[in-house]
Amino acid sequence: MTETPAGRPFDRSFYEEEHEEFREAAREFTAREVAPHYAEWDAQHLMPRSMWTAAGGAGLLGLAVPEEFGGMGLTDYRFRAVLDEELVRQGALGVALALHLHDDWVLPHLLAHGTDEQKRRWLPRMLGGELVTSVAWTEPDAGSDLRGVRTRAVRDGEEWVLTGQKTFIGNGISGDAALVLARTDGGTGRAGEDGFSLFLVHKADSPGYETGRQLDKMGVKASDTVELFFEDVRVPAANLVGTEGGGLRQIQQVLPQGRLAVAVAASAVARSTLESTLRYTGERTAFGSRVLDFQHTRFELAELTVEVEVVEAYVQRAVHAFNAGALDVVGASKAKYWASERARSVADRCLQLHGGYGYILDYPVAQAYLASRLLTIFGGTSEILRETIGRAVAEEA
Repeated sequence: MTETPAGRPFDRSFYEEEHEEFREAAREFTAREVAPHYAEWDAQHLMPRSMWTAAGGAGLLGLAVPEEFGGMGLTDYRFRAVLDEELVRQGALGVALALHLHDDWVLPHLLAHGTDEQKRRWLPRMLGGELVTSVAWTEPDAGSDLRGVRTRAVRDGEEWVLTGQKTFIGNGISGDAALVLARTDGGTGRAGEDGFSLFLVHKADSPGYETGRQLDKMGVKASDTVELFFEDVRVPAANLVGTEGGGLRQIQQVLPQGRLAVAVAASAVARSTLESTLRYTGERTAFGSRVLDFQHTRFELAELTVEVEVVEAYVQRAVHAFNAGALDVVGASKAKYWASERARSVADRCLQLHGGYGYILDYPVAQAYLASRLLTIFGGTSEILRETIGRAVAEEA
């Protein structure tokens, strides 16, 4: 055990030397390419393509892509956790979210279910930041309940004709292609498990693929979020990802990684927020003393420190399980639920310790407060996760 600059005990055994070497590359990238520009991107609600290509050039995209397709084959999720920690440390929460959508929600589908031709066509461009992707599953009337999706795709020869509407789509403006969930059984009403398929739909090649209004979020604004519209969009049959009718099963198979990604991000947000609050209370004075010297402050920080360390240990266990191929949907849901709710609690209590400054967006704690609120919704709301966990508990009783 060693002591970090913040004074906290930290078990360095979670990361090995190769992870720390990767950290140096991630830290250098965020300091050079992200931190000087992030406030501007946040104000514009959009990141430039240069950020993506710079990330690709630094080898930070598609870490799990095999070498045969141009990647490094880094399936150890600890590398991804390192990248999150460095982005969060710079306050670049929008960049972290955008990269998660690309790497943890779209990429796993292509790696697990894409054909060799699809992989050779798409993966090198995704690695270089030339093909930015998004996930288009959610609709105005279908969020967590994907069986309520109404977007439909009808086969017409060597094409599918896609019609429907999606909402809350991250990377919807900046992205080049969306992994779209559509109903392919020709039915109406709530569909069965075999009623849906996944398509990678390219914006530039698809007349009728329209980007709607940009949604004005509470926070994490650098990551653009929009509505998407598909009006008789013709999609080549070669862009079907996986099997016809297998869309929901494929989503279920890759869901653990998506939810683990949120848990890792939440743990990083909680740690970064605590450390910035330690610095603030050590520098801020009131009634002639540092805020840190008041007993109430020390008690709060003591509780928060333990809470953050418990989150880290729990999430690290989930990462190890994922690396071993043993993290299922229930396990990932537990990690995501616990970490995101704790990050929200930590951010709220740390904001209070900042007083009025905590409500000012120039301060990291305010940004963390807004980001942590999203983490309890994105990737499955806490309510849905409790239901998932509760059903598993009931089945085992």
